[in-house]
Amino acid sequence: MENNFLIDSDLLTESGLNRKHQIETDPSSRINHMEYLPGMDVIESDIRKCVMEHFDSYDYSKYTAKDVKRALDSDRCTIEDFKALLSPAAEPFLEQMAIKAQKETSKHFGNTVYLFTPLYIANYCENYCVYCGFNCYNKIKRLKLDFDQIEHEMKVISDSGMEEILILTGESPTKSDVKYIGEACKIARKYFKMVGIEIYPVNVEDYRYLHECGVDYVTVFQETYDSDKYETLHLMGNKRIWPYRFDAQERALMGGMRGVAFSALLGLSDFRKDALASALHVYYLQRKYPHAEMSLSCPRLRPIINNDTINPLDVGEKQLCQIICAYRIFLPFCGITVSSRETAEFRNGIVKIAATKVSAGVSTGIGDHEEKYTGKQEEESGDEQFEICDGRSLNSMYSDITAEGLQPVFNDYVYVG
Repeated sequence: MENNFLIDSDLLTESGLNRKHQIETDPSSRINHMEYLPGMDVIESDIRKCVMEHFDSYDYSKYTAKDVKRALDSDRCTIEDFKALLSPAAEPFLEQMAIKAQKETSKHFGNTVYLFTPLYIANYCENYCVYCGFNCYNKIKRLKLDFDQIEHEMKVISDSGMEEILILTGESPTKSDVKYIGEACKIARKYFKMVGIEIYPVNVEDYRYLHECGVDYVTVFQETYDSDKYETLHLMGNKRIWPYRFDAQERALMGGMRGVAFSALLGLSDFRKDALASALHVYYLQRKYPHAEMSLSCPRLRPIINNDTINPLDVGEKQLCQIICAYRIFLPFCGITVSSRETAEFRNGIVKIAATKVSAGVSTGIGDHEEKYTGKQEEESGDEQFEICDGRSLNSMYSDITAEGLQPVFNDYVYVG
């Protein structure tokens, strides 16, 4: 076990801090964020070109109330209709959008809401992303769980009744390599019927190996589809390479994964354009890989340790609701996840309209499920990636969803040997 680790010592030396200052103030000192690094898979795909053509040309100010009404009256939501529903012109029509979204949700998902929980197994990171609590220059307590600790955490979670888990790490191939993640996934398969991962992007063969270890789906946040803005936010590390991150879901599907999930971190850049690109990323991959399950997450920025001023730019709950309703109308078969970043009140409302999946019993820290689930604290824990807003337990979430007239679902997959 590695614990009580604040930060790599060389980063805190005078030369390390000088390097930090240099990459912050001198863009020419940074590696090219659009060029692949040695060892990164380069796949032949036209998806990025299709998405970015729409992203670059999207002028949401040109859409009018007439365009929004046309989109709401249409039986099939086109890309142009979707653009109108994301525009400021659609804000006065939010109630109509919610009604239409709810009908689509009911048609394709019934009244079910899926429950899962995340498990962070390590928070070491080699990236310098200015908005993230795990970034390599943030002075936090670092921790990497060993396999006995991982199994203990998973048993605590499984004993609560949870059947789906999302395994997360900081983005450190050195501290949390693919073999380590794979072993964690093998343990997870003993306790859970659905296993997802949210880790650093890897190559096709690595995704294939992780799938063989028991992983069902892969989540990758693009953070922002604005490559110029992306460059100013991701100053160091493999995450800086924008196109490699963009293609991660497709590489995962090429590696045999059953499903993939997408998101921008709303508030980093222009949220309307990022929402457009996120949905179109799904739209085009659905057509190329029709067998795969696709889902969208809708996270907004949250305060992080050592920086409580980080908050979303211009993305209020009304705007977030508009985005989620537009997603549902445009992509009626797509799962939509709303995380514990949002308030309990918002999540209780949005699951009745468009969201199909929520997290419960959440911790974004390392090794603290024993404390959060039972009140015991026998091991040290690592610091959290960000502050959550909805800290409800699984039992509380289950009761609240049921009280809304919905059916909580832990799992609906059966593995046939």
